[in-house]
This record gives sequence, C-alpha cells and structure tokens, in this order.
Amino acid sequence: MANPYQGWSLDDRDPQFIRSLFPLWDWLYTHYFQVQSEGWEHIPDRNVLFVGSHNGGLAAPDTHMAMYDWFRRAGCDRLTYGLMHPKAWTVFPELAAIAARTGAIRAHPKMAIAALQHQASVLVYPGGAQDAFRPHTQRDRIYFAGRTGFIKLAMRENVPIVPIVSWGAHDTLYIVDDCYKQVKQLHEWGMPWFKGVDPEVFPIYFGLPWGLGIGPLPNLPLPAPIHLRVGKPIYFEHSGRDALKNQDYVQTCCNTVIDQMQQDLDELITAHPR
Repeated sequence: MANPYQGWSLDDRDPQFIRSLFPLWDWLYTHYFQVQSEGWEHIPDRNVLFVGSHNGGLAAPDTHMAMYDWFRRAGCDRLTYGLMHPKAWTVFPELAAIAARTGAIRAHPKMAIAALQHQASVLVYPGGAQDAFRPHTQRDRIYFAGRTGFIKLAMRENVPIVPIVSWGAHDTLYIVDDCYKQVKQLHEWGMPWFKGVDPEVFPIYFGLPWGLGIGPLPNLPLPAPIHLRVGKPIYFEHSGRDALKNQDYVQTCCNTVIDQMQQDLDELITAHPR
C-alpha cells in the first residue's frame, strides 16, 4: 500500500498523536538532554514564522526539544507546522509519515504559504542539511547556506519572524568534516546516489550507532545538555510582493535575522561554555 503521508496536506497533523509522544519527549527533555530554554514570552499572540538553526544530523534533537517545548506551552491544538526537506519524504518515507502526524509538511513554498494563510505558525530551518551537518568547528556559527527564501515567505504573508537558536546539540553527533565534494566527484565518475537522491552533504562523524560514520545516515543522539533560546520577533518595515522583488532589501533583512540569531547564540555560548 502506498504511503498516504506525502507532505502535501495540512490535514495529516494529529494533535492526539502529538500528545501521545509527550511521555517520551518529556523524558528526553528532562533527563537525557537536560534542556534549558528561555524567551518563549517573546512569541506574539498570532501566527509567526519560526526560523531556527539546528545541529546533530538527521536526529536534530534540538529541533524535537523545541517542538516539545512549544507544544507543552501553546498546546497541541494551536496550529503549527514544520517544513521538512523534500528529499526526506523519498529517502525515509516511514520516518516522514511519523513526522507528518506531528505537523511536518513538505518544504515547498506552496505548503508554507498554505499553512500561513490558514493562520498557522510555521517552523523552518533555512540552513537545511548543510546546517544540521556542519562540522563541530563551526558549531558556534549561524549558517543558512546563502538561502533567503524564508525572508520572502515572511514578506509575502506579512508575518513576523521569531528566531530560535540552540547550543549543545552539536555534541550529540561529533561531525569532523564534510567530504561531499569528493563524493560528488565519485558520483560524476559513475557511483550512484542512494535511492537516486543527491544528499547535498556527506559528513564524517563520530556517533551512535555507527561509531565512525560516513554519510547522512540516521543516528541515535548522544546525551548532551541542550540550551534553547527564543529571540525577540523581527518585523520588516516593508512587506508584500513588491518588497520581496527587491533583492538588496531581501538580503538586508536576511542579514538582520542572521545577526540577531548570532548574537543570541553568542550569549548562550557565554552563559554555557563547553
């Protein structure tokens, strides 16, 4: 039977299923990752675009802990969706189906716009795989791989951006380096991609269950304290379709978001040095 969860529907989100995950999430939040978070009072009483930076590979534990923190504070019935990389629906369909029931939708402008127009909040990680798998030496940097689509989305739908940063999840998967360029060369020489999908990253790392691992494989995160901070909402002076056509303005707004997130991350690092 074909997987009914493909990320193209807002109706797959299941509040009852989300609540059923609370015992597991709570144990991970309280004991395994010993999460500390702050700044939730900054979220306005309206739909927003949450913009985050994440760590820890495909497991991305800081993402799941931020989701749980939000659900337990705002409730499972308050509409919130998360944009998930389109390739995840192809490579890991079973995991994607579970994620869809918690509110994951395909990372496509059509779905993001539909959710915001439905008065739902949306969570996006613009840096994608390059952010989640960035080397341990870059753990203290906000990195969006030059992407600005999230800014255009916020402008188009006239919603504020609420940034979320984390510190500590990079210790749940120790990423040494990314050898994507070398592996891409092998692909050009004839080596096929797994399931025919270009992974965009090809990390070398230490972590569970592989020990020394190569490639963007699912992993079990190591226990490490995670600190989350929700930043103050960011409003743009100009919005609408005319504003998003101005590339210089879009880039300026993107830099503003990155600068605020970097400041928040720097303050977390100072407060919780590793």
